[in-house]
Amino acid sequence: MKQGILIASALVVMSTTLSAQERHRFQREPFTTETPMTHDPVMAKEGDTYFIYATGMGIQQMTSKDRKTWTVLPQPVMTVIPGWTTDSVPGFRNHVWAPDVIQWHGRWWLAYSCSTFGKNGSAIGLLSSRSLRANIWTDEGCIVASREKRDNWNAIDPNFVIDDNDTPWLVWGSFWDGIQLARLDSTMHLDKHQAPNAVPQIKTIARRYDPSFKPSEPNPTSRFAGTNAIEAPFIFKHDGWYYLFVSWDYCCRGTKSNYRVAMGRSRRVEGPYLDRTGKDMAHGGGTLFIEGDKKEWEAAGHCAAYTFDGEDIFICHGYSTTRNGAALLIQRPISWTADGWPELLP
Repeated sequence: MKQGILIASALVVMSTTLSAQERHRFQREPFTTETPMTHDPVMAKEGDTYFIYATGMGIQQMTSKDRKTWTVLPQPVMTVIPGWTTDSVPGFRNHVWAPDVIQWHGRWWLAYSCSTFGKNGSAIGLLSSRSLRANIWTDEGCIVASREKRDNWNAIDPNFVIDDNDTPWLVWGSFWDGIQLARLDSTMHLDKHQAPNAVPQIKTIARRYDPSFKPSEPNPTSRFAGTNAIEAPFIFKHDGWYYLFVSWDYCCRGTKSNYRVAMGRSRRVEGPYLDRTGKDMAHGGGTLFIEGDKKEWEAAGHCAAYTFDGEDIFICHGYSTTRNGAALLIQRPISWTADGWPELLP
């Protein structure tokens, strides 16, 4: 959950000596860095250029030719925040969380999260564009929204996945009853023709704990969200399998964060997603994939995975132990075991 990103980021910057990169964050000009500060990054490639989109005022964006040196752009993706977002989510302004981006049927689609601190009155919005380089986006409205006291899930942290039949799906969720999945139509909105009475089918596919288990420790970040500490889903297709990555436990607390990534897989996009022991992620299953090493990274999470030029890569943000918990970009190549499970290479 991106409950305290703005507050936490401000405290990190204020409590450390400003690096050259951090000083540039207050300037209205691009700058380059090999260690970009970023939260909830996703990546895309158009032509010879890589793009990162991430949580920030109007959505942070940066570009690179080699994925080593990044140019952080001062202009956000969204220079104007659509009016429907503040109507749908009272208290939301322009700090946009956890985007996702995908190219499908000749168009780029970018989903983003509108929410407020620790509550599930939230909405996932949609933008579209013909070109990432042009950076001209069309507001496509709301994909899905959650309401306090109505829904036991939270409409943030979206991720697109296209199944083997070229059908788009959206997976999302943070705390409450966990990770949700629904089919989309050709406009990248919830498919209302798949169920009786035009009600989209939304399915829970992963939880931090089995619903019958009640953790004794309270949520240290929100009294509303409960202790089902799972969020930030990402589904990656490889060799006939759908791999579901999720983030467990608590982000956004600097060096106090204990974020980590777990995974499972399924032959069908709808699941069930089973971990390496065969346990269903909907009942608390999940195989640990990456966590903080307590040397370079205190914690790591909110991930994505891609195939670029024949190489499978994994990205996420990590809370740096040497920079007082600042959230920095992590990139690692993926290798595959003989039985088809992903592993991270140094």
